[in-house]
This record gives sequence, structure tokens and C-alpha cells, in this order.
Amino acid sequence: MSFSLAVTTHVLPLAKELDKDKVTPGVLGFIVFAVMALAVWGLMKSMNKHMGKVDFEETPDPVASGKGSGTSPASGKTSPAKG
Repeated sequence: MSFSLAVTTHVLPLAKELDKDKVTPGVLGFIVFAVMALAVWGLMKSMNKHMGKVDFEETPDPVASGKGSGTSPASGKTSPAKG
């Protein structure tokens, strides 16, 4: 109930008059869009900074290079013989 009361007391006065032929987002819509755009920009900047710190070197797969013994390093199980 308090949410609907807050909406009627704070948001409805911002609408003023409603022209059924012309409905626009108005200043409130622009502010919300601008805040969301700034948040996305900040998140992308932060992600790029963190991705730059990643140091990943892929080790060659011993099975694919033909030097493997037929065991998987993760499970220790032998793989079926290819032939």
C-alpha cells in the first residue's frame, strides 16, 4: 500500500497533463536513460580493465599432439584406443 501511495504522491504530479495524442517519456525518462547509459559505460570500462589483467597461457593438449599416454589429466581415466 505504501508503494502505491508513494507513486501517487511523487510520480503523478510529474505527469501534469496527459495529452492522449502526444505521449513522450519526458525529463524523468531521459534521466533514467542517462543513468542507465552511464552505468553500462562504467561496467564496460571496469570489465576492460579486469580483462586486461588476465594472464592466460593455454598449455598444449598432450593427447592432441600425439605424445599423450592415453590418460586424461583431469580424471585419470584412460581414453578408448583409437584405431
